[in-house]
Amino acid sequence: MDETEFWEIVDSTREAAEGDPEDQADLLVERLVRLDPDAVLDFARHFEARYNRAYRWDLWGAAAVLLGGASDDAFDFFRCWLIGQGREVFEGALHDPDGLADLLDDFDPEVDGEAEDLGYAADEAYEQLTGVVTPDLGLPPQTAEPAGTPFSLEDEEVLAERLPALWERFGAD
Repeated sequence: MDETEFWEIVDSTREAAEGDPEDQADLLVERLVRLDPDAVLDFARHFEARYNRAYRWDLWGAAAVLLGGASDDAFDFFRCWLIGQGREVFEGALHDPDGLADLLDDFDPEVDGEAEDLGYAADEAYEQLTGVVTPDLGLPPQTAEPAGTPFSLEDEEVLAERLPALWERFGAD
């Protein structure tokens, strides 16, 4: 599976789920079980590589603005959600996290920003197909610390300064 096919699967399941992350995860499993196990592992590698690329302070700040705070787990689930938004939003956010202010049509912290189940979809599909757990994907592990310069995720002034457009649209009370 190449990158284009990976993003096509992500996009088609998001569109079919009308943006609902839980429904998207269910549809993703349904779509992946129609592939062979090696293709599911390829999908899992693409997903995990992007998940690890998004382990960055600036994106964690964006998650904190959008969600009104972001614990370790919340940021993990946010990264899954970010991948689930498709290539344009994901790559745009990596290029400029503050640009999420323009990339997102809407954001409801009660529904959006949390898609833990997307992170497990390939594992679930692989297990359904083979009866065994997903083997090691052979990717380097996530770094111990996020990339970039650390900053306070709880200081509203810092968040507003680092992510002004995102703060203006989604963070300001």
